[in-house]
Amino acid sequence: MVPLQNWRWCSPAWIFFFCCCLPLLLLALPVAPKGAGVAPASHSCSLRKINFQQSYIRNRTYTLAKLARLSDQDTDNRLIGQQLYINVKETNRCYVMKRVVEIVVKEVLRSEPQIRYPHIHEVAQFLAALSSELTGCKFSGHREHIEKNLEEMKNKMKQLGMSGKNKAIGELDLLFDYMENACTEAPKRTVTNKGGYKKKN
Repeated sequence: MVPLQNWRWCSPAWIFFFCCCLPLLLLALPVAPKGAGVAPASHSCSLRKINFQQSYIRNRTYTLAKLARLSDQDTDNRLIGQQLYINVKETNRCYVMKRVVEIVVKEVLRSEPQIRYPHIHEVAQFLAALSSELTGCKFSGHREHIEKNLEEMKNKMKQLGMSGKNKAIGELDLLFDYMENACTEAPKRTVTNKGGYKKKN
C-alpha cells in the first residue's frame, strides 16, 4: 500500500518535470556548430565555361588588346606568359591567374581613362567579377615560387612605366585565354606565343 501511495504522490511531480523542466534543460545544453564533425569544403579554383563564351565581352577584350598593341613597340618583354608558371604546380595555376587579374585590374585598368581606351571599364568590371568568383581559391603547398613570379611581373611592369601599363592592356587577350585555360574544365586550350591558341591533342 505504501508504494502505491508514493507513486500517486510522485506522479504529478514527474509529469510536471517531463513536460516543463526537461525541455528547458535540453534547450540550455550547448549546441554543436553547424557542420561540426564534417570536413570543410575544399576551396574552389574553377570558373564556369560560360563566363568565357560571351562573345560580347570576348570581343571587347580582344579589341582593347589589339588597340593597345598598336602603340607597343616593345617586342622583347612579356608580362603574361608561361614564365608565371615556372616551378608552380598545375593545380595552382588558377590561383596564379586570379592574382594576375587582381594586379592588372587594380594597377592598370581602373586607372586608365575611358576616352583613351574605349570599353576599358567594362573589361575591368568583367575581370573583377571573375576574380570575385575565385575568392575561395587558395594555393596548395609552398607559395615562394608563386610570389616570386608575380613580383617579377609587377617589377617589370613598373620598370616599363607607361609602356608597361600599355603592354598589360595589350596582353588582355592573353590574360583572358590563360585564365580560361587555367580555371575551367576541358576542353582546354593551349595559348601560343602570338596570343592565339590551339587545341590540345
